[in-house]
Amino acid sequence: MIRSNAISLRHLVRLAGVTAAVAALSGSLAAQTGSWRFVVSGDSRNCGDVVMPAIAAGARADGATFFWHLGDDRAIYDFDQDYRALHPKASIAQYESQAWPDFIEHQLNPFGNLPVYLAMGNHETIPPKSRVDWVSQFADWLMNPKIQAQRLADDPSDHQLRTYYHWIERGVDFITLDNATPDQLDAVQLAWFQKVLERDTANPAVRTVVLGMHEALPDSISSGHSMNESPSGTLSGRLVYSKLLSLRQGSGKHVYVLASHSHFVMSNVYATACRTPQDVLPGWIVGTAGAVRYRLPKDLAGSVVHQTDVYGYVLATVGEDGNIEFEFKQINPSDIPPATVKEFGQSTVDGCFSDNKTDYVPQGAVCEKQ
Repeated sequence: MIRSNAISLRHLVRLAGVTAAVAALSGSLAAQTGSWRFVVSGDSRNCGDVVMPAIAAGARADGATFFWHLGDDRAIYDFDQDYRALHPKASIAQYESQAWPDFIEHQLNPFGNLPVYLAMGNHETIPPKSRVDWVSQFADWLMNPKIQAQRLADDPSDHQLRTYYHWIERGVDFITLDNATPDQLDAVQLAWFQKVLERDTANPAVRTVVLGMHEALPDSISSGHSMNESPSGTLSGRLVYSKLLSLRQGSGKHVYVLASHSHFVMSNVYATACRTPQDVLPGWIVGTAGAVRYRLPKDLAGSVVHQTDVYGYVLATVGEDGNIEFEFKQINPSDIPPATVKEFGQSTVDGCFSDNKTDYVPQGAVCEKQ
């Protein structure tokens, strides 16, 4: 029986290819010197076809090793403005069938040969879409050789394609969780996550753990639009946070937490009254890849960087010791590639920057008893 978040790869994976991939993984763990960079953003629905080509250009110009998309590719529940501009007469059925191919064409293809890692967002599960559909559509990205090699290095008998995965690169373990729906961070995924952290704790080659997912973990500055939205999400998300905190406290390794879902950029999102300063994990929310932009929460006391009505990405620079510095890189109208402006029209581009916003304000942390 196929789980909704796992599809058999038995007929897709060939032993020779897997062996080569595992060898490549082992080579990537060899000592490397110097700092390096990666780029993160999420929520590219609504105007992502306009914004994402500029993010791709920025990532290449910044010398990024890869781009990590944290979910919500297309709106699905209604037309994205950019899609509507190109297809003014399309029916909703036509849009739903073309939305993800459109995302690939306009948002992923601009990255060229720069690797892209994908996380699931809640909009990827809006009917008629489902997890099985998403895995099928984006199997090429989920079958990235580094993801395959890591999965088989963890368990040589594991031949399942999942919506959650991890890979180790230059001493950093990048973990992608699937928390797109309240029920998905279940006992199976949590057990997998626990084993990943146990291996990281025991592995001296891993200096840093970076967790990426769509919704922020509970009790953040943007709690009203996070895993706090459901009792099961609150429970499982707090468990994930506590395991990460225990890893940092017990091993001294660097730990960072990245999310999107809320459509603004914000740093230090877990610095709320719900935690003592020593229990705050460095965390960012970066939902600025094209989605309709929210208002900022009222209490921003713990945050250092916080902006809305902006598009952009977080540029992460990894130091030799595994410490990571994060910087928000804003995308301005002048950064939109001429070919994108020509395809969508100046009025669509202007509208994405001036009109793509809402009055919604996420509630802050309530600090319920944990």
